[in-house]
Amino acid sequence: MTDSTAGEHPVVEQRGLWFEEFEVGTVYRHRPGRTVTEADNVLFTTLTMNTQPLHLDEADSAARPPFHARLVNSMFTLSTLVGLSVSQLTLGTIVANLGFSEIAFPAPVFHGDTLYGETLVVDKRPSMSRPGEGMVTLRHTARNQDGVVVATATRATLVRMRPEEER
Repeated sequence: MTDSTAGEHPVVEQRGLWFEEFEVGTVYRHRPGRTVTEADNVLFTTLTMNTQPLHLDEADSAARPPFHARLVNSMFTLSTLVGLSVSQLTLGTIVANLGFSEIAFPAPVFHGDTLYGETLVVDKRPSMSRPGEGMVTLRHTARNQDGVVVATATRATLVRMRPEEER
């Protein structure tokens, strides 16, 4: 597709996938990763009114087994995992998140860990009630820099079908 503002050069616009482009069974690896800082964790935790000392109080956390350190807020981990997928899967093509299920945090995230995401397309079907849109089920997995799974979540989304003018 060319754009008159680009002259003779092809134009590629970054976007997510249209409903038709999702293939069940495909795994997308999202890069680059995101290194989590202490500032990220403290800001997110306080912005969301979470007063858990495990995220905010170094002295208290250092004294508590089994980790003896502050942990990254799991909601930040989940949000980052989904965010890592946006530019590759849903940027400008999603209508709505319909829900999350099967969320798990099998290992902790610490300040300085780098999160990498991947997404498996689990299912898709055209919407029965919303023409031009379809439901896509995604299974997200976050791993740290050592390959350890730190979060998983299944997400139901409503995604736009390719517009008529682009078919």
